[in-house]
Amino acid sequence: MSKIKIVHYINQFFAQIGGEEMADYKPEVREGIVGPGAAFMAAFGDEAEIVATVICGDSYFNENVEEAKKTVIDMVKKYNPDLFIAGPAFNAGRYGVACGTIADAVKTELGIPVLTGMYEENPGADMFKAKVYMVATKNSAAGMRDAVGKMAPLALKLARKEKIGASCEEGYMPNGIRVNFFEEKRGSARAVDMLLKKLAGKPFTTEFPMPAFDRVAPNPAVKDMAHAKVALVTSGGIVPKGNPDHIESSSASHYGKYDIEGVMDLTAETYETAHGGYDPVYANEDSDRVLPVDVLRDMEKEGKIGSLHRYFYTTVGNGTAVKSAKAFAAEYAQELKADGVDCVILTST
Repeated sequence: MSKIKIVHYINQFFAQIGGEEMADYKPEVREGIVGPGAAFMAAFGDEAEIVATVICGDSYFNENVEEAKKTVIDMVKKYNPDLFIAGPAFNAGRYGVACGTIADAVKTELGIPVLTGMYEENPGADMFKAKVYMVATKNSAAGMRDAVGKMAPLALKLARKEKIGASCEEGYMPNGIRVNFFEEKRGSARAVDMLLKKLAGKPFTTEFPMPAFDRVAPNPAVKDMAHAKVALVTSGGIVPKGNPDHIESSSASHYGKYDIEGVMDLTAETYETAHGGYDPVYANEDSDRVLPVDVLRDMEKEGKIGSLHRYFYTTVGNGTAVKSAKAFAAEYAQELKADGVDCVILTST
């Protein structure tokens, strides 16, 4: 019996080419295994082999999606594999989006089974878990062994075109498709078991999970705006011309802090957007459309606000992980408080 042939997709980091400085790395295919492919091969044993590994930088893929997809699909097609595996991407946002995008494209255009894996809060998870089989992983590469242990058995079943059971049986993220199966206990007995566990404060798993919303209580209204120091923060990616801190156009890994002391207007010659999730033409023509410095300067002159804070904070919301966004805010919120800022206007796109 011949071995199952697999093509594996990874980014520049897991290929040990480099980190963020090599994120523009163009697609390349190498024969055999590279990086985490070794862990998959150990898990597959004699049943499957990774015949080729496709490598692509995260920034290159996300900034050249159509071109990157076409190139990678041509590379995969050459090997006529039984299965395509992307990642796992853990909590790397751009990597997760790339894995989901290329897995979906390979499935759609080549008609072969695909599998990927990533952390549940990775933006790629929300975008693609209903389209491709996706295993939930831990939030960092320290969970590689656990991820491979979950992905390998499902990968083999997919490659053999065996019947795939419910998500709770197979370990993939719920994808909205309900699969019937026979439970050992009747519903009433399971409900009583869960109730008893809940009353006793013991852990239990609900059969009807509800969505979890992160609710933030609003602060009290600012009583005296005429004397308030107002700061601007944006997820619209407005940066000084040239994007000096190289904030990514998608799945940002950091934010920028810029001085606007004496700046009355954000002109096309001085500011632009780094955001990749919307048409940048109008924002680049007049960045005040996203970050209203000009309006707040007018309000400052008219005495409607006390002053505009001399720094603004900016990042890109497109595909950025919730965990990263929270970390950014927690950091610069402390600076804003220390600088005596009374209120913040947060603008998006």
